[in-house]
Amino acid sequence: MEKRVAEVTRKTQETDIKVSLNLDGSGTSNITTGIGFFDHMLQGFTKHGFYDMDVTVNGDLHVDGHHTVEDTGIVLGQAISKALGDKKGIKRYGSMILPMDETLVMCAIDLCGRPYFVMDAEFSAPMVGDFDTQLVKEFFYAVSYSAAMNLHIKVLNGSNDHHKIEAIFKAFAKALDEASMIDPRIEGVLSTKGAL
Repeated sequence: MEKRVAEVTRKTQETDIKVSLNLDGSGTSNITTGIGFFDHMLQGFTKHGFYDMDVTVNGDLHVDGHHTVEDTGIVLGQAISKALGDKKGIKRYGSMILPMDETLVMCAIDLCGRPYFVMDAEFSAPMVGDFDTQLVKEFFYAVSYSAAMNLHIKVLNGSNDHHKIEAIFKAFAKALDEASMIDPRIEGVLSTKGAL
């Protein structure tokens, strides 16, 4: 099997981002975004999805974290799409219901090539550490559209915003891991259209 790896860079007047991703890794990461809690979430994503990922972001944090988080989502989505290549043999669908203490999160993915994003989650605190909780939605919206994936996220239960956000990132990692797995029963791509 060819290595499913990608390296994507994106530089604008607001951010300078480099992401390297190995979908078939061991969960190692080197993450520097300038936002500590966001680093922690991306580290959890790599660990629980068994991805190897390096992320370096220089963003306009003197403004706020919005551009840094959203643009990282764009670049990560592009890296996922590039690493998946022609998607031959992948399971295409993946889902996870993930518990974390009082929190329960559902994430479902279809790597269909048609972007769509639905998120049902509310946060009571404006910030968790140095991370704006409004940016959870912005990040996953950016990932779903730049990766051209159908992504649904729903917080089924929970009261602690740290737990809810962390469970979302971990559930996304596990669902993507399942959806991107190679299934030897699949010839070509898993679609009646013959293309994803």
